[in-house]
Amino acid sequence: MRKKSSILLTLMLVFALVLTACSSKTETSPTESSKKNAANPVKDRKNELVIGVSAEPQNWDPIDVFLLDWSTIATSVFEGLVDRTLDLELQPGLAKSWKYLDDKTLQFKLREGVKFHDGEPFNADAVKFTFDRLLGEEGQKGPQYSNYSSIDKVEIVDEYTVNLKLKVKDPVILTKLAGYGAVIVPPKYIKEKGDENFNNNPVGTGPFKMTSYKRDQEIVLEKNPDYWKEGLPKLDKVVFKVIPEASTRLAELQTGKIDIMKRVEVSQAKTVKETAFLELRDVGTPTAFALRFDVAKKPLDNKLVRQAINYAVDKDAIIKEILSGYGKPISTFQSDLSFGNNPDLKPYPYDPEKAKELIKQAGVKEGTSLDVMIPGNDGNFKEIAQAVSFYLEEIGLKVNIKTADGTTMNSDLIPQGKAGHMYRQGWGGWTLDFDNTAYLMYHEGEFWNPSFKDEKVERLLTAQRNTVDQKEREKIFKELTEILYDLAPELNLYSAVDLYAVNKRVQNFQPPHEDRLRLEEVSVK
Repeated sequence: MRKKSSILLTLMLVFALVLTACSSKTETSPTESSKKNAANPVKDRKNELVIGVSAEPQNWDPIDVFLLDWSTIATSVFEGLVDRTLDLELQPGLAKSWKYLDDKTLQFKLREGVKFHDGEPFNADAVKFTFDRLLGEEGQKGPQYSNYSSIDKVEIVDEYTVNLKLKVKDPVILTKLAGYGAVIVPPKYIKEKGDENFNNNPVGTGPFKMTSYKRDQEIVLEKNPDYWKEGLPKLDKVVFKVIPEASTRLAELQTGKIDIMKRVEVSQAKTVKETAFLELRDVGTPTAFALRFDVAKKPLDNKLVRQAINYAVDKDAIIKEILSGYGKPISTFQSDLSFGNNPDLKPYPYDPEKAKELIKQAGVKEGTSLDVMIPGNDGNFKEIAQAVSFYLEEIGLKVNIKTADGTTMNSDLIPQGKAGHMYRQGWGGWTLDFDNTAYLMYHEGEFWNPSFKDEKVERLLTAQRNTVDQKEREKIFKELTEILYDLAPELNLYSAVDLYAVNKRVQNFQPPHEDRLRLEEVSVK
């Protein structure tokens, strides 16, 4: 059965590629500079690094943005009380230690002698100012507030000690503090220069300071000579070039104009591998992709139909044939990096006969039509949607693939239940804890949950938030994932594997699991 599926999917994709080749130029043919014996074209760049990225956030104020594109760059500019290593372990950041005084009080001992890029000192006043601002009127207008709403206030104990007072128990608070919404900002600078200025001229305590920003073009970071980590950073300058088209980013890499290319497309991997002076790096991520069901729409209000769709689609073949293996199967809407992932659950197996049986049992007529909505600029997922359409037609369902602007989908169509029967759902899982995903996806009334509701799920979501005992939470998540697996609120497809292309002159670069480039240890030769 699996072999037949793979062959059929391959034939379908070959046909689609032939049509594409007839209508447009290919982007993946190696140029003369990408032949195996080509010399490294980077000359005389000195101690500088140039990185090609697909987008930038257009606002550097951490309370105004909830985008991975922000974290890619601004992680080098800002720091929080808690840090996370490239291997995703929590470690001290601007706080050198912390302890719970009780279930709702965390005390932090702050580092002494740290300065912001403008010279003002980092201390307890800066921490209090940061959280007053994040939790206050301005912060509540932004997308970061909801992640930190469990915090009541910050109390200053002395110049280098603060108490973080919580309204309710929050078992994920330390992980959240290692996120990018709670990075510490300079009080004097913001008060004197204003919020609008801060949007475009950010100041933090990080290893690099932003010295130039040309919107949608270029961001320049220069070494912070007063950085508190001795001997770091190793680079003098990092330049981020905003290059939306993947084909253009690759061309810039091949001609030596950039050193690192972020978001290499699967179709470009072979070209990178065959280029002598480049290396292809892949890294597993917490980002999960699914086709979410709007359970308010018939026939997807029937659990049997949702289960049937999960049996009908060969996820392994999609990962192999479309993603060239750069993806990992998932059983629920989270990756294996997430606390709460249930290793005992295996993804729905490919079983079209079982799918047909469930469709028949649910009383769904052959030829029933389903609208599937995807972002119009996601070529990879367009192929995936076409493959899903192929599989569902095999069990008697007709799929209409529709596209919309990604921002419109996320901010308007999905929240209002106007994104069709099924729609692409990607979720970064940035807390590395299923709480963030599960609560926002399955709790009734949440922004991105237009229709799903289940009493048992509600009870378990509340229960895991009411304890800081991680073993107890693990038990709760095990039960929660089993229920969600049975209810099948989405067609879980894969967790993403990110691809980076790196010039061999770059030393000690490790791709991040969650987009946050760490560059202080990186050097060039």
